[in-house]
Amino acid sequence: MDKLLITGGRPLEGEVRVSGAKNAALPIMCAALLTARPLQLTNVPMLMDVRTMAKLLAQMGVEVGEHSGGRIELRARAVTNPEASYELVKTMRASVLVLGPLLARCGQARVSLPGGCAIGARPVDQHLKGLQAMGATIAIEHGYMHAHASRLRGARIAMDLVTVTGTENLMMAAVLAEGTTVLENAAREPEVVDLAQCLVAMGARIESAGSEVIRIEGVRTLEGAAYGVMPDRIETGTFLAAAAAAGGRIRLTGAAPTALLATLDKLREAGARIKTGDSWIEIEMSGRPVAVSVRTAPYPDFATDMQAQFMALAAVGSGTAQITETIFENRFMHALELQRLGADISIHGNTAVVKGVERLQGAKVMATDLRASAGLAIAGLVAKGQTLIDRIYHLDRGYEALEKKLGALGARIERVN
Repeated sequence: MDKLLITGGRPLEGEVRVSGAKNAALPIMCAALLTARPLQLTNVPMLMDVRTMAKLLAQMGVEVGEHSGGRIELRARAVTNPEASYELVKTMRASVLVLGPLLARCGQARVSLPGGCAIGARPVDQHLKGLQAMGATIAIEHGYMHAHASRLRGARIAMDLVTVTGTENLMMAAVLAEGTTVLENAAREPEVVDLAQCLVAMGARIESAGSEVIRIEGVRTLEGAAYGVMPDRIETGTFLAAAAAAGGRIRLTGAAPTALLATLDKLREAGARIKTGDSWIEIEMSGRPVAVSVRTAPYPDFATDMQAQFMALAAVGSGTAQITETIFENRFMHALELQRLGADISIHGNTAVVKGVERLQGAKVMATDLRASAGLAIAGLVAKGQTLIDRIYHLDRGYEALEKKLGALGARIERVN
């Protein structure tokens, strides 16, 4: 099993290009199920989750052509097997995003329930409630959701809580439904907007994506399209947090600064000097960062996917920070691993109190989830001596060649077996 070996103590310098967003690419790939025409995608990150999604779609009958340079072509001439098995869904919860498109295109779907997750429960009840409001009949048997509908009908759907995948699933179902669908309390994340823009390029009629109320006018069929996936705002934030912790000056190209304003504000509060353009961000950090408090909340507030990275940043900051997690109830497991590196962290319910120390100490640690592994990598960059991170298959789910990109910025980091 691969591990990351990091020798800390070196500032970051140089330039890297941000990859496409995993959390935008996965639902956009599912949109290929909505049309018999080809969907040509660029800026797709070559990640484990993307390969898993491609495998799932191929099992359904979708023709998948992978090309170099982040290009993928998908064509669902016919969906021969409208099913997502437990074996694939259990490894990637985003697999549930095939439910809405399958129901809209085929009138039926058999999709495994996602099950538990290391960072907490993420139920699909809002997905099912919305699809049932659109006329679907759904039964749960032997761990699978069995859904049927001759043709979905537009409906007004008020979601009980903000859910990104729920918004995306219902939006994809609604584009082929009969009549108008209104999604209230919709997720506002940039990845939701990216999916909507791709669907519009395919001929869908969607208004106000990115707001709390999305309006979709159903159409009979969708066409193919060529579409470029948005930059990954979480990868961008991770590199910025790494530079803020380790010091130095880096430039990120192919970025989308307007998609992570809350992160940029907190980095400035930590003492970083930041400049931005249309598609680039520069950060410069000299001296020790200030420990800043954050509270996670749905977009446009501070992202839960940046919480672990900012905990690592606060661990070496001056002062004390409070990290409050409001999205997932079990997303502080990385705190225990940061303690192994010498971090002073105490947990009180959904709040972690982090008292910054001047220097962490290298140690063997274990990644517990995707973003936790990124936080440990940042901690390793500033720790004295060597840090060995185990279970980095979590990292590979969401970061494209992280060690190569950090290495290009001067970090002493290598993948070892």
